[in-house]
Formats: sequence, structure tokens, C-alpha cells
Amino acid sequence: MKKTLFFLLIAFTIQLSQVYAQSEKAKSPKEKQEGPLIELEEQAFDFGEITQGDKVVHTFKVTNTGSTPLVISNVLTTCGCTAPNYTSEPILPNQDGEIEIAFDSRGKSGIQNKIITIISNAVTPQTKIKISANVLPKN
Repeated sequence: MKKTLFFLLIAFTIQLSQVYAQSEKAKSPKEKQEGPLIELEEQAFDFGEITQGDKVVHTFKVTNTGSTPLVISNVLTTCGCTAPNYTSEPILPNQDGEIEIAFDSRGKSGIQNKIITIISNAVTPQTKIKISANVLPKN
């Protein structure tokens, strides 16, 4: 009886360690995910100090590091003072596209933080970027 219990305990321990090893393997990064992957050169841009009424523009570089074409279907902003312009044709694997963000500081003052959401067919379909500025009053 003791031998049977001992062998059952050993078998259970082996089985448990195999299940644990498989779950750890599932957590490790996969070789290369299939589909389009969006990679940004930068996640945020700070215009620094600008004067109220200034219109400033920054271009974010987008690279498709995936295995199929990336299509940016929309770029959403948090207010009308921020206007996007982006590559609308498919971005082939290992190729680049652009997202240009224009910020109009008319009627704004102080620290401004704007979140922009990129909607695409990437494996992760929504990606966020940010612009910021400190809007100083006109003299």
C-alpha cells in the first residue's frame, strides 16, 4: 500500500511538472506573430513651449514589422484642435508609413496633452500616441 501511494505521488508530481512546463512555454514570446505589426519610432512628442495661436506639426514614423500588409483605417484625436493626416495605402512588411499630427493652439493655454488613437488591422488593432505642449499667452 505504501509503495502504491509512493508511486502515485511520484506520477502526480511528474504530471504536475509537465503541466507547469507547458504553461511556462506558452508564456514565452512566440517566434514571429503572423499578421501586420505596428511599430512606432516614438510613442510621444513634446512641442515644448509655444505661443497661443501657433500651429505646430509633428510626423510619427510607422513601420510594419509584421508578415502581411498593415492598413491604418483611422486616426482618432481627442479634440478638434488636433488634426491627423496619415498613410492610407497598405504598408507592406518592413516598410514605413507616416502619421502627421497638426496641433492648433488657438484658444488653448497651459500644459496640453493630447492622446491620438491609431486604428489598424494590426495584431493589436489600437495603438496610442501622445503629443504635448506648453501654450504660453500672446504678448
